[in-house]
Amino acid sequence: MIKHFGSLYAGHVDLGDIGLEATPVNDRRFDDEHLATIFDRTEQLVTTMDRLGYHSFWAAEHHFQHEGNEVIPNLLMLYVHLAHLTKNLKFGCGFNINPMWHPLRLAEDYATADILTNGRVIFGVGRGYHSREVDTFGAPSTNTDSDANRELFEEQVEVMLKAFNEKSFSHEGRFYKIPPDVPYRGYNLEEITLVPRPRNLPVEIWQPMVSASQRAMDFMASHDIQAIIGGGAVTGGASEEVIRRWTDTLALHGREVEMGGRLVIGLSTFIADSQEEAIKQARKYLEEDMKMFAPLGFFRELTPDQIIALGDPKRARYAGLPTMEDFVAAGAWLCGTAEMVTERIMEIQEKYPGLEYMHVGCNRMGAPLSVMLEQLERFAEGVMPHFNVEKPVAPV
Repeated sequence: MIKHFGSLYAGHVDLGDIGLEATPVNDRRFDDEHLATIFDRTEQLVTTMDRLGYHSFWAAEHHFQHEGNEVIPNLLMLYVHLAHLTKNLKFGCGFNINPMWHPLRLAEDYATADILTNGRVIFGVGRGYHSREVDTFGAPSTNTDSDANRELFEEQVEVMLKAFNEKSFSHEGRFYKIPPDVPYRGYNLEEITLVPRPRNLPVEIWQPMVSASQRAMDFMASHDIQAIIGGGAVTGGASEEVIRRWTDTLALHGREVEMGGRLVIGLSTFIADSQEEAIKQARKYLEEDMKMFAPLGFFRELTPDQIIALGDPKRARYAGLPTMEDFVAAGAWLCGTAEMVTERIMEIQEKYPGLEYMHVGCNRMGAPLSVMLEQLERFAEGVMPHFNVEKPVAPV
């Protein structure tokens, strides 16, 4: 039964003209002042969500995006600030990209945020698919060497879990030897202690389920990591087959849950006075999503020629691209009246009785701040009252 509604925001600034005929993504470049408006936008989003009774605000870590699409480089620093502007809202890391960090620095920063926000930050880990970002920091991305990226990521998670859960520890793997064999103040290092350690243990950890490979599911289940599927660019992720395999995998690792348990399903929602009006208004945000994410390996149903056409405003409209109507029919977007959106989410809840978390809203690429705020308001007023939502309460 759904108890918590949150919303995921990749972190775009005002992009100006948007849609298939608008400026191609690679041709956009904003100045420093405009890119810095991201912080005012997030402040307005989280204070609104806190007032409306949402459970959590989720954002993504990204770097070097002068195009303005995803411009929050450090979630933990931002969340310490945002926690002081709000009362109850939690802040989800969707996600800290491990290969761009030393695992002990990330563990320290999370522990610091956990203490300073009194447990209101939710830890999230990810592998990283932007080659410009991950490879620039000296590690392979999933798009340059997926196997090497996964090996590094998995060892980093092992290191962080030791740091969180053990008062002192050592680690020796392919990528890290912790601590190193060096003398220190009259003795040889054999173990090391994370300072500070998180106050709230065990650490709640979430990870995106993109490929939905069995290896990834086994790794997550064995390390007590929960999954986020669907939403964002991963429009087809929340399939029944994936959710069933995830439930079966959890059981194999001793974690019996009902279908939908230990999971967030993300859906893009747009509420208007009719479905036709909702589709009409939301169409350009889907189009910007395709322009941004299809060349990065998402929207896998598109052909190579269609992906190329997305970079040409003169060709894109005539490339036979899927439409908003197609995505609504597939259930990847929920567009319609508040009653229609409520009915569809009720159906999902009935199908997956273990589901407690859902991400909603229209925070898609190019959506103006006014639209994002309006959609959060309309969902909170027209949809949330129909569900047994637990009132968020700040940790004591």
